[in-house]
Amino acid sequence: MLETTFRTPSGTAVLLDPLVMGRRERGHALGKSSPGVVLRQITCTSGSMAVETTLAPRPEYGLIRPAMSAVRGGLSANGGSQRLTLSAPLPLRIDGSTAHDGTERQAGQRLDFALSSTVIGGEAAPEPWPGRRIRRRLKDTMNGWRSWTQIHQGYRGPWQKEVSHSGRVLQALTFTPTGAIVAAATTSLPECIGADRNWDYRYTWVRDASFTLQALSTSACEKEKAAYFGFLAQAAATQLDRGVDLLIMFGIGSERDLSERTLTHLSGWRGSTPVRTGNDAWRQRQLDVYGELLDAAHRTHPRDRWFEQPVRTFLLQEAETAARRWNEPDQGIWEVRGPSRHFLTPSSCAESRSTAPSTLASGPP
Repeated sequence: MLETTFRTPSGTAVLLDPLVMGRRERGHALGKSSPGVVLRQITCTSGSMAVETTLAPRPEYGLIRPAMSAVRGGLSANGGSQRLTLSAPLPLRIDGSTAHDGTERQAGQRLDFALSSTVIGGEAAPEPWPGRRIRRRLKDTMNGWRSWTQIHQGYRGPWQKEVSHSGRVLQALTFTPTGAIVAAATTSLPECIGADRNWDYRYTWVRDASFTLQALSTSACEKEKAAYFGFLAQAAATQLDRGVDLLIMFGIGSERDLSERTLTHLSGWRGSTPVRTGNDAWRQRQLDVYGELLDAAHRTHPRDRWFEQPVRTFLLQEAETAARRWNEPDQGIWEVRGPSRHFLTPSSCAESRSTAPSTLASGPP
């Protein structure tokens, strides 16, 4: 749950932004049945605060400007394949595909909002939530996160608070149905404002796996660690017996084709273009991922148990493929976009440092 404090000459307000969890989800069940509702609560904690509310939904990366209409307790926005329902404690003025309102809150007063999404033609449009339900679900979600934290306190040592927080961040980046953990929940945020290294990081990189699994072990997240490795093993299975390269990354549902496209109609964050979805790094050959996945298996599997036969067969294929192909050219850990080459032979190390195009890497930060 993200908490932001605003301070102005007239007063102070605290904003809470959680993605609501399923009712009474606790511990390892956290996220199993999330209804896909974002809550927003702003509370004036001292003095007075002017609050402006704007809803400007732009589905499909801004290609659609939905039709908006007032409903009892909020707004409905319909466009493309989605229907959005906003639960709001005050009426908003509709201007085309945008809605606005301005109000002032005194100390102790709050505003509660909820935004839900449903597929048009599927389930019925949800009714807006009343304020008491929003507050109840917000509290329930907070208790769910606290329960998850309480059972992941096995680490004792330096930076204990930071380690615990890191475990929560990894849990928040996890797609619960498959166990996949994304590198980041964003796309096209630049490494430098105005630059073009604006990559889509909403995928799982095999190279990250051993580091992530190590972090999960440190944070005492054993079940999450097993689920993550299970996802990787299933996503990568059947590739090697077909003689193809082991993919370096996967979608959260084990998707393999992550073809990249540029959204030319968007200006990017602070003018940083291009805006991209997908990541063509999935097409690259990076031979280190064989070792990364083997290391992930080493870090994950209990020492006193055998691997199941399908996983065992796959890992044997991995080791044999790595032994056969380790000296072939590839794109390297820097994910340079261009022809395969040798990066780490003695004769090319100095050359690669001076000539590798630093603006073309596309892996996670």
